[in-house]
Amino acid sequence: MPRHVTYSVQAPSAVVMVRPHHFTVNTETAIDNLFQSSPDTTEDLSMAAYDEITQAADVLRSHGVNVHLFDDTGTETPDSVFPNNWFSTHAGGHVAIYPMKAVSRRRERRSDVIEMLKNQYRVQEVIDYSGLEPDGLFLEGTGAMVLDHIDRVAYAVRSDRTDPIALERFSTHFNFEPMVFDARDGNGVAVYHTNVLMCIATDFAMIGLEMMTDAARRREVVLRLQRSGRGVIALTNDQIASFAGNALELQANAGRILALSTTAFASLSRDQRNTIEESAELVALDIPTIERAGGSVRCTLAAIHLTPR
Repeated sequence: MPRHVTYSVQAPSAVVMVRPHHFTVNTETAIDNLFQSSPDTTEDLSMAAYDEITQAADVLRSHGVNVHLFDDTGTETPDSVFPNNWFSTHAGGHVAIYPMKAVSRRRERRSDVIEMLKNQYRVQEVIDYSGLEPDGLFLEGTGAMVLDHIDRVAYAVRSDRTDPIALERFSTHFNFEPMVFDARDGNGVAVYHTNVLMCIATDFAMIGLEMMTDAARRREVVLRLQRSGRGVIALTNDQIASFAGNALELQANAGRILALSTTAFASLSRDQRNTIEESAELVALDIPTIERAGGSVRCTLAAIHLTPR
């Protein structure tokens, strides 16, 4: 049975970030993540990645966002800098832990993060879906799903990392309406994660409409977003390739901000920036090394939708 739903804001005021000490591009996930750069085994990216996350956390904190910064000193978790894939949090005190496709990514799950959440926030239950992995059922958190926390819709691109059975279980338990669609890039390659092409903020949504292959479904998604009262900002394929869709709205001291990368910011048109800035300040974080691993700012931020103790 679905649980009782507690009202949630779209923009959280706290996040978890993971700072890597041995960052590298993950060869295991490169098969279906075409946003990744080809790994160069002769190049040491560790210090640059460490500095980028440190500086990004500092910038967010300077705006009043509560950043819980964890360090990863291991050498077997190349994608640990992207914690949003293995857990998510939800208003009312609920935490979900997700089944991951890549074996290397399963090692990212860490008990100290969950214990911090229990100690500093009101957590009623932790639902662990990782037991679905042996059956090949994967759902990679808020990479696989872009969640409308207000209107309770889970938008999801159909892929190997978004299994329909796992998605249905999550949606039933957390009372989201799943809205699944197909998406491909300009070369016809299937998109691996929803959050590379879609961002939902309080008053607007950014989405790569050109990538949605079914015109009827595209219209349904746009109408669903518009019915929620949001303006829809269409992103081009080139903007998606620059990670413009991989952004996250946060609640800061002076109002809402949209955290995105400098790469993404540079790709937006003046009109798009003006539309966003009507409701959220654009805050660009410089993470070019991290982006070589195929994810951007949204992926580095695990949002906390829990009530502090």
